[in-house]
Amino acid sequence: MPFLRIFTTGMFISFLGTLPLGTLNVSAMQIAVSDGIAPAYYFAFGAIWVEMVYVRLSLVAMDWVRKRKKLLILLEWVTLFIILALAVSSFYTALNPTMQKNPILSNTLPRFFLGTIMSAVNPMQIPFWFGWSTILFTRKILVPGAGQFNFYIAGIGFGTLIGNSVFILGGKLLVDSLNANQNVIHWIVGGIFLVTAIIQLVKMIIQNGKVFDE
Repeated sequence: MPFLRIFTTGMFISFLGTLPLGTLNVSAMQIAVSDGIAPAYYFAFGAIWVEMVYVRLSLVAMDWVRKRKKLLILLEWVTLFIILALAVSSFYTALNPTMQKNPILSNTLPRFFLGTIMSAVNPMQIPFWFGWSTILFTRKILVPGAGQFNFYIAGIGFGTLIGNSVFILGGKLLVDSLNANQNVIHWIVGGIFLVTAIIQLVKMIIQNGKVFDE
């Protein structure tokens, strides 16, 4: 059953790729803690559909996207700015006991659209899926065709949803069970965002240096 095989393959890769700490899954976790489970899932759904669109486009336009290196670099800088803004807003919230929510993640913008925007400007998922799709094509696990592509993308969306659920439900459960202070959570999340920003900046310097050397 090739369709089931490619669905489970996409789901497994996407699930594992969602587990490392990143901007989107940590944001979903913080929204779950501060605003509730439902808003966190709205955010996750907004991010997931953009990822699925990116993967679909990458499957039919790999060469075109690869040639747009300057666009990807620009999106990397936008993402870095967003991560730093999230870190600053988390620390600012932690320093102000009267504030209970991150002003960026808990603004009036619907969570679905917030997830959509944050995922749309996050180019890190593009090379990730380029790499995996190329491997699957090479090993004949993924075969060009609408049916294969659709099941592959569906699996990716489902795997990302499961991975985000680990952060949304697990983070919420952990905070509730420990009865953790909201300020402590903001400090921790701010630290995660800051470390993520530093790691991304280092990667950008190394990768973009190679691009410009070419």
